[in-house]
Amino acid sequence: MRYTVLATFAALIAYTFFFIKVGQARQQYGIEAPKTTGNVHFERIFRVQQNTVEQMVLFLPSLWLFGTYVSDVFAGTLGLIWTGGRALYAVEYYADAKKRGPGAAVTWVVALTLLVGGTVGALIRTG
Repeated sequence: MRYTVLATFAALIAYTFFFIKVGQARQQYGIEAPKTTGNVHFERIFRVQQNTVEQMVLFLPSLWLFGTYVSDVFAGTLGLIWTGGRALYAVEYYADAKKRGPGAAVTWVVALTLLVGGTVGALIRTG
C-alpha cells in the first residue's frame, strides 16, 4: 500500500498548506475568528480550504478502497492527480472564483473513479 500511503500523505500536506494559508489570510485581512466573511480575498482562501476538507470526506475512503481492492499503484497515481487538481483549483479560485471549474472537475472525476472502482473491486473480491 506504499503508493496509496504516499498519495494520502500528499493530499494531507496540500490540506495543511491550505489550512495554514487561511490563518495567514486572517491576519493579513483582519478577519478575526470565528468570522469567515468580510474580505473577498480571505473568503476565497477560506473556501479553498473548506472545499478541500469537504472533498477529502469522499476522496480518502475511496482512495483506500481502490488501493486495497483494485491497485495500489493506480490508486496512488490517481491520488496524486487529485492533489494536483486541488492545487489547480486553489490557484484558479484565488485568482477568480468563477474560473475554478477545471481544477474542480479533475478532483470530482478522480474521486468518483476511485469510489466506483473501489466499490466494484471490493464487491468482486469479497463476493
